[in-house]
Amino acid sequence: MAAVRTTKRRIAGAIAAATTLALAVGAGAALPAQAAPAPAPEGRVLHAGAAGAVPGSYIVTLKETAGFGASATQGKKLIAGYGGQITRTYTSALNGYAAKLSSTEAKRLAADPAVASVEQDRQVHSTATQTNAPWGLDRIDQPNLPLNGTFTYPDSGGGNTTVFVLDTGVRITHQDIAGRASYGWDFVDNDATAQDGNGHGTHVATTAAGTTYGVAKKAKIVAVRVLDNSGSGTTAGVIAGVDWITANRTSSSVANVSLGGGASTTLDDAVRRSIAAGVTYAIAAGNSNALASNYSPARVDTALTVGATTRTDARASYSNYGPRVDLFAPGSDITAGWATSDTATYTGNGTSFAAPHVAGAAAVYLTNHPGASPAAVGAALVNGATNNVLTGIGSGSPNKLLRLIP
Repeated sequence: MAAVRTTKRRIAGAIAAATTLALAVGAGAALPAQAAPAPAPEGRVLHAGAAGAVPGSYIVTLKETAGFGASATQGKKLIAGYGGQITRTYTSALNGYAAKLSSTEAKRLAADPAVASVEQDRQVHSTATQTNAPWGLDRIDQPNLPLNGTFTYPDSGGGNTTVFVLDTGVRITHQDIAGRASYGWDFVDNDATAQDGNGHGTHVATTAAGTTYGVAKKAKIVAVRVLDNSGSGTTAGVIAGVDWITANRTSSSVANVSLGGGASTTLDDAVRRSIAAGVTYAIAAGNSNALASNYSPARVDTALTVGATTRTDARASYSNYGPRVDLFAPGSDITAGWATSDTATYTGNGTSFAAPHVAGAAAVYLTNHPGASPAAVGAALVNGATNNVLTGIGSGSPNKLLRLIP
């Protein structure tokens, strides 16, 4: 009996050990295998790697449904949460930022549900070249050639209006605009002195509103510097200028944009929103002898996009063209002020110098129609333009030459 009991105890012990081992193995099998972490979702970055891309710089637009503004703490935490550093904050024309991000961080930020878009920042450039002779003002006050040597305009033209010049800055002491010109903001040096170290912006300002060389001779000029002394800048900087203009607009405001670059959805959106806020925009079509619809902000449909003509009423050979152009204005051999002294002048070619003729004409119209919407100003200038006098306008372009409308 003793031997039987011993055997039973041994069998029972073996069963217990086996059961314990089975439970241990079963418990181990029940634990899930350690999975690799899922990759973070990535979204599309607009114009990533495009020509003129600024490495590590992106423009971020928040969704309208995000529930917070760009200046709010949540927005700043959002950018920081993806490893970004905010360099500019947009609150008027856009709800968003310019930020420093790696390409991977930018893609991950683009997938965030609060973000409408992330766009690669890019270089932009002024559009102008050089030669001789003043005639543009003479051409826009009469329907046909030959020129008669005079410029007839309303004496009050430009009064109670503001022309914002988004450019290389302006020499505000130049004799053609002294007393009516002031600094807005310098987004190149990030200070309040938007001095022109290039000349392009001063030429544009005096063409739009100079006493001798300008269309709207009593308009105020506000310099918003977004291009450096070589005439170069970034999309982010231009958007900052558009944002500032929108925040500081008056009831009768015009913005001249004689610059451009590759297509930028975000810049286009900023300009559209600024126009919706009440600012009339005159924008150079560009100097590439190509479709204006390929360039920003020239392709903005609610702006006045301006091609350039010669003194013989031909489209200038460099001028962009196509259905996105709203009208043409004198742009070749245009003499106006320059930044090297208070009396300096310069004669040049470019749609850069055509656009301010339209900006000045818009200011003249606003003097007699204060508070008119950009759509109303645009319709007045386009409908009032001289029809069918231009040659070689390019496929799809309107045969319309600016004419001053009081």
